[in-house]
Amino acid sequence: MTTVAKPDRLLFRFRPADSSNGISRATLARLAETLGFTETQVMHYALNRLASEVLPAYEPDDGELTPEQVDAIRQAEPQGRVHSVSSSLF
Repeated sequence: MTTVAKPDRLLFRFRPADSSNGISRATLARLAETLGFTETQVMHYALNRLASEVLPAYEPDDGELTPEQVDAIRQAEPQGRVHSVSSSLF
């Protein structure tokens, strides 16, 4: 017998009144009407915008280079040489 995975669900409780960290059902309904979305689409849209603002777009690096890494880079590319690039479109 084939089983179908159930979709992830989240219980969402509205606030009685809007505040800095919650909204009322009436506000969600107004947003949906204004945007032409369903209430579920508004929630996904809002959470996506929040994720874009809050979460980093890339993994953090390992921090500053160690002196050994800097030395290895300097040995691989000797310092003191000056190169210039000039180009013209005409």
